[in-house]
Amino acid sequence: MRTFKWVIWGLLGIICAIALIYFSPEPQPAVPQESSYTLSQPAGNQPSFYPLEQDIDPTFYHSVGDWVGRLILPNPEEITANSTGDWVWFQVYNAPDTAQDLIGDKVRLEWQETPQIQAYLDAVTTPIEFNQTTRNSQKDGNIHPNRLNGWSQVGPLQSLAGARPKNDVIVRLEEVIWAENRLKIARSPIQVSGRFYGLVSIVSTQGEWLTVRHYNPESDRFDGVEEVIRFRKGRLFSTPQQLEASPAGEAGWYIYGAKDKQGVFTVQAIAPRSLFQLQPDRVILGSDRLPNLWQNTRERQGTVATVLIDPEAKSKPDAISAWQAGDRALILHLFGGIGGENGDEQTIWATVTGHFSFGVAEIIRDPLTNELSWEIVYQQVYAHNPNGIIAGNVTWANYMGDLHRGWLGTRPVVDVLIKLEAVTQDYNFDGVILSPLQALKYQLNVMMSRYRTGDGTGSAIVTPASSCVQDSNQALYIAIEQIKQQVATTPQIQAWLQQHPNHPQTQRFQALVALGKELEQNLTPLGVVRSDWKQNAETLAGVGDRLIQDNDLFAGILSWRTIMPRRGQDIIADLLLDKKAKLWLLQSFQVPGGEESIFPVAPTVLLGQVPVLSTLLIRVVTGLITLPSGWGWLICVSIGLGYAAIAVPFGLMTGFLQFRWDLNWNQFFLTLVFPAFSEELVFRGLLLPSFLENASAGAWLFGLSLSTILFILYHPLNARYFYPPGYPMFWDWRFLVLAGWLGIACGVSYGVTRSLWSAVSLHWLAVIIWLFVFGGKGKLHVKQTEMLHESH
Repeated sequence: MRTFKWVIWGLLGIICAIALIYFSPEPQPAVPQESSYTLSQPAGNQPSFYPLEQDIDPTFYHSVGDWVGRLILPNPEEITANSTGDWVWFQVYNAPDTAQDLIGDKVRLEWQETPQIQAYLDAVTTPIEFNQTTRNSQKDGNIHPNRLNGWSQVGPLQSLAGARPKNDVIVRLEEVIWAENRLKIARSPIQVSGRFYGLVSIVSTQGEWLTVRHYNPESDRFDGVEEVIRFRKGRLFSTPQQLEASPAGEAGWYIYGAKDKQGVFTVQAIAPRSLFQLQPDRVILGSDRLPNLWQNTRERQGTVATVLIDPEAKSKPDAISAWQAGDRALILHLFGGIGGENGDEQTIWATVTGHFSFGVAEIIRDPLTNELSWEIVYQQVYAHNPNGIIAGNVTWANYMGDLHRGWLGTRPVVDVLIKLEAVTQDYNFDGVILSPLQALKYQLNVMMSRYRTGDGTGSAIVTPASSCVQDSNQALYIAIEQIKQQVATTPQIQAWLQQHPNHPQTQRFQALVALGKELEQNLTPLGVVRSDWKQNAETLAGVGDRLIQDNDLFAGILSWRTIMPRRGQDIIADLLLDKKAKLWLLQSFQVPGGEESIFPVAPTVLLGQVPVLSTLLIRVVTGLITLPSGWGWLICVSIGLGYAAIAVPFGLMTGFLQFRWDLNWNQFFLTLVFPAFSEELVFRGLLLPSFLENASAGAWLFGLSLSTILFILYHPLNARYFYPPGYPMFWDWRFLVLAGWLGIACGVSYGVTRSLWSAVSLHWLAVIIWLFVFGGKGKLHVKQTEMLHESH
């Protein structure tokens, strides 16, 4: 038994060591490094390369937005002269027909005056003063808002305009009012690449020159005009020839850019059309189980795929027709790693973390093709980095397809687009509008603004408690809290719900409430909310004093399930799919491919590239960190009573159990650790699939059978080699029958409650009742002093 104890303590020690090493910050290089942003500044990447006046054929090119332009950070003197507040200059590139005379002008851009916007500004406006962490990060090549260092008040527009060393942030504006010679917006700007976009097929390539043929909307074919365009080499591709040969472009390529001074259209970003069409490559019907989204990642280099999952549709046409113009979907974005000679630096413990973010997708009718198509905008909670990627709202073309900063050609990506009416449709309670997606976007905008300013330090860095996935899910938690508060404090909503108890909207809202509780349980699995999550929710509701950020290991443990980006995506996707959500998967694997020095690597959980260790670690941590709900404990009690109803009569009838009261409190508590906790950790915690693995019923029953058989065999072997006092009792067939039933009961309890503590509690109660009520202590021939000595 002593040897077995050391095995258990050794296992726990290894787990703790892994956690400490993984969560410890990596040492910083001593040699200053030049940023990737600085290294990728060719002429074609500069705003001055493209004339303000553009002669564009509207038949083949469309503007990327009604209002498009460049953000220009005002200097302190201009702010003083033009009043304080969060405003920047906006150089107009594209404008609606009614404001064409503004193209080329530099106008003031500011916020509309609404209570919600003012609350947003109050929450995120902050002074910026660089600290030593920020200065060290700059030496490592990361881009920080140098021009804002020392400013007394920085708002979200200024943090966006000043995020990079140059005024080169191009954005699209929405909900715009032109009044008093100013542009006033109600929503945060969206980062874009290029001013115009077209749809082409590639005819031939020669160097950086591409001959393309435009899509003809009249014939629905690529038989429009031929044009020679420029495709400047960027970080995405070595040569345009790879683009020409890529199977991802069989349906054509969207190209984003503008004409240079010679009148040649220069591509700044691309997107494969097939990824956005509502024509899935594969349809999965009648399944509420999430497939492996990253299967055969390396072999799929250079490809894109779309998968539609509908748990309720009866046919493929029915599944597709469920998606219509105007439908919105919640995006769970996740990218993986880059392997190979020119890939990412090797991470410790064979872990590829990846990056997670939320986003919102909408089905639009593409004005170029008149077909239904996805429009994707990410809400990127993104730390400061060497590529100049800015936390904020970004289009797919800017974040993925940009030739100099996009990830399309270098990283594998899976976007899970989720439509669940309870979440993706707005509610109208007699004029009181409640929008879950807008609530989430609002909180994400708060978080993204905080990331741009580093909460006043100028630096947002990754820690065990603070990362893209942790803070994206913090925004989700706060959004849930805000919806709950709005409903509870709005009499009009309460009255409507009482007057319409059976209305479809009421049922949909009840589903939202139930989902909110489950999401909250998954985001805070211990039932203990992180202090910064709780206080930030109160602050944004007007109750707390200030926004805070916990960066210690304990805070990360309180929201451990969302520490790893892949786990964060899987948890939320699984939960919503279980609620009969419809899923649309967009997958891309280093498009267009052909780069021999890199290959795509799937994101993993901790130890993810060591499959057995990774699985065992996740099983143990999941079981230990999850506590049963109230219903879970009731189920555990019911299973225990069922076991007792079988075991006690059997033991009394066979003479194995005999009433003999002999309680010792020291032994009472020792049995909680040995054998209850130690044995459950091994036989249920390691051997049974956790609920995060999505194991089939057959796989779970196999695991239960295996764990029970090994649990039975372990006892006589333990008595033979490690624990002599257990002989011959551990060889008694009656004991082994009872042990087998106990193993099944503990396994079922663990499987139902998802918590190892229910199995430990059941095991512990069974042992102490046997030892101290039914004569087990006497059968083991163990005296109190011997047990105490053995425990040491």
